[in-house]
Amino acid sequence: MPYTLQPEQGLTPDADKTDYLSGHVDTGDRWVLNFGPQHPATHTTLRLVLELDGERIARCTPHIGYLHSGFEKLGEHLDYNQYVTIVSRMNYLSPISNDIAWHHAVEKLFGIDITPRCKVLRTIMAEMGRIQDHLLCVGAAGLDLGAFTGFLFAFNPRERIYDIVDYVSGQRFHPDWTRVGGLMKDLPDEETFKRMVKSFLHDDCSQAISEVDGLLSRNRIFIDRTRNVGVLSKEAAIGWSATGPIARASGVVRDLRKDEPYLCYADNWDGQGAEAVKFSVPISEEGDVYARFQVRMEEIKQSISIIDQLIDNIPGGDVNVFADSKMVKPDKSQVYGSIEGLIQHFELVMSNRGWEPPIAEVYGAQETANGELGYHVVSDGSPRPWRVRTRPPSFINYQLMAPLIEGHMLADVVAVLGSLNIVAAELDR
Repeated sequence: MPYTLQPEQGLTPDADKTDYLSGHVDTGDRWVLNFGPQHPATHTTLRLVLELDGERIARCTPHIGYLHSGFEKLGEHLDYNQYVTIVSRMNYLSPISNDIAWHHAVEKLFGIDITPRCKVLRTIMAEMGRIQDHLLCVGAAGLDLGAFTGFLFAFNPRERIYDIVDYVSGQRFHPDWTRVGGLMKDLPDEETFKRMVKSFLHDDCSQAISEVDGLLSRNRIFIDRTRNVGVLSKEAAIGWSATGPIARASGVVRDLRKDEPYLCYADNWDGQGAEAVKFSVPISEEGDVYARFQVRMEEIKQSISIIDQLIDNIPGGDVNVFADSKMVKPDKSQVYGSIEGLIQHFELVMSNRGWEPPIAEVYGAQETANGELGYHVVSDGSPRPWRVRTRPPSFINYQLMAPLIEGHMLADVVAVLGSLNIVAAELDR
């Protein structure tokens, strides 16, 4: 029986012990099951304590994880470039998106406008990260429900993305690619980069989308396991602060790339009147597991379209701001070839002075694969942030797990959890 979540509804059954989700009368014979953290469908260090009445879930108590990473506290001890090594480990499905989002917030604090070339490269790699994340999510959606072949269809092409990330940053898994005011380095060879990206988009990725779509989208078993399961209404999605594909699958028309545009999603991104990239925001009204799967599949196609608009139009020039800002590490050629570059490098890297940001606080957010990823940075004028607060989408979306699954059958847990695409490294701080 489908259930539309109401945000004001509590998680405790009524006093008469009638199941408030399905009308099922509690027999009083309940038992507790630990789902995870070792369960293969949790994929990570998640734990759900399920109180079962037969095979029906009467209560679900989520535990956020056991990583104890302390990633927000670490922000107080690392400078504005060093902290990128932490944020890329928060979401290990698309770490390059975290790099870009972090320095977006920092540059907002410093008042730095990055170069047009850097904006294009960041936009391309942000969309590659979105594809990277969504491919794993839709593939795992099939895997958790028994379609192992679908997982292979989606997972194998992700290796090509790792090749591209390795090419631009020198690291496959955690690129740590961005820097204040630019990137750690320019492309080794622009034509090679273009060839790798185009080959991935129109060969590997397009084939993967076609194969996953053909295997799952009209598969009777997959549809029966996902339709009318874990239904989230539009009002509830807003009330629970859901973002990303989860909110859009429930009819919430919100995407920061459209509503608060940045990088190449904004008009005049090059300062000479360039138009923003054109793309559509996929929306569904059903709000169930199947709708969330469909939204992610369509977002992959839109990401391909965005990259296609930019890949042959990468501007020339520098990827780093230097002359306009003393907050940016200079290029090595300037360090070795000019006294100004040498002094600036010394102050940022070796001296105790380092950055001199304004005494202020900012919040900068971007639309990543799972929704709004934001950083609230508080500066006291020292070379390191005074406080860093993260708004990770998985942490916000994970609160939906209990109310979405209560009243459903035990077999529905893996379907609902997979559709939320929770990354545990974003949860426990």
